[in-house]
Amino acid sequence: MYCGSCLRDNTLAAELLALGHDVSLLPVYTPTRTDEENVSADLVFFGGISVYLQQHLPLFRRTPDFLDKIWDSAGVIKAFADRSVSTDPRLLGELTVSMLKGEHGFQAKEVRKLFRYLASVPAYDVISLPFSLLLGLAPPLRRETGRPLVCTLQGEDLFLDGLGEPYRSESKALIAEHASAVDAFVAVSDYYAGFMSGYLGIPRAKIHTVPLGINLAGHDPARPPRTGPFTVGYLARIAPEKGLHLLAEAYRVLRHERGLPEARLEAAGYLRAEHRPYLAGIEAKMREWGLAGEFRYHGELPRDGKIRFLHGVDVLSVPSPYVEPKGLYLLEAMANAVPVVEPRHGAFPEILAKTAGGLLFEPGNVSSLAEQLHALATDRARAEDLGRRGARGVRAHYTAAQMAERTLEVFRGGAGRDEPVGAAHTAHA
Repeated sequence: MYCGSCLRDNTLAAELLALGHDVSLLPVYTPTRTDEENVSADLVFFGGISVYLQQHLPLFRRTPDFLDKIWDSAGVIKAFADRSVSTDPRLLGELTVSMLKGEHGFQAKEVRKLFRYLASVPAYDVISLPFSLLLGLAPPLRRETGRPLVCTLQGEDLFLDGLGEPYRSESKALIAEHASAVDAFVAVSDYYAGFMSGYLGIPRAKIHTVPLGINLAGHDPARPPRTGPFTVGYLARIAPEKGLHLLAEAYRVLRHERGLPEARLEAAGYLRAEHRPYLAGIEAKMREWGLAGEFRYHGELPRDGKIRFLHGVDVLSVPSPYVEPKGLYLLEAMANAVPVVEPRHGAFPEILAKTAGGLLFEPGNVSSLAEQLHALATDRARAEDLGRRGARGVRAHYTAAQMAERTLEVFRGGAGRDEPVGAAHTAHA
């Protein structure tokens, strides 16, 4: 619910299953969130409520399993997570450190539950953890199962940097300590492979790049020709690190300083309760600028709703101040022949180098963002050409099938075998 890795990992697991492999996608903390068919197991390990209670109330470190099942049910966890549980790292430092201590932390009971489950199912060829914040599990998994371990790196630096001291340093030290129990790391972009090598002190040769891939079903590059006012779209989590406030400011520049005639700014994406004031602040600014009637927030959209949303915009921009390692929304936009305008940092330059589906602007520079948006607003032929290039580029480089095949290469290498891997086990937070 914090980093969006659910979407990527569910797509990967579904594609591996479609290829005939035996895959278990095990939710951790909360049920997985996805806009496609959910292939995860109908249970949650390290349930978010249990983890929190065990952190703060010693009694719950000894409660029997039959009581834990009450608050470990997916429905109860989801109800609390949607309404009252914060993912603000400033509030979760002690809990993060405890989880990274694994069997020596306050959640040791949850580690034992996991191993009882693993002992009840056939052995896996490889075990994959979804990000480094779960590396407290790596040493006991190695010891208890003897299976190769792979860990994906996909955006956890944002959370770690928000922890504050001493928890940030303690967490990074624990991750570095446990990294030796991992056979291979997977990064979702070349940028992130290089960055996380230095950030966590992991040997660069141990990190393999597996670019994102999307399920192209329903994504249509032959969308109807756009008519009406020029429409700028935003499709991502509504949070400061994704930059909707920057896009709103650039839109003001377009309308009030660049002379763009009637236009629209449309936004959609998951909104946590803690970020509602952030969205309200943007809406207030749009009213102050006399542009309230040109802005709309559509909420969190299902898969078909996302595609309809993308077919209704002329350009997509998520001007993330955070140096983004993924950018799934770029692939979704370009899959529907929508050009993108993104900051020149993180994974964005390498994605656009392969797809040629958009323009880059100077990170954090509202004038630079407005300039690139204006270039597409005043040259619709260029925008359409970029859209077509992006649609071809996504299909050439960023499909779910390509992501699955590259993942299998890493799994086979991690398992030390040349024959196909028969089973993979992915714990997912």
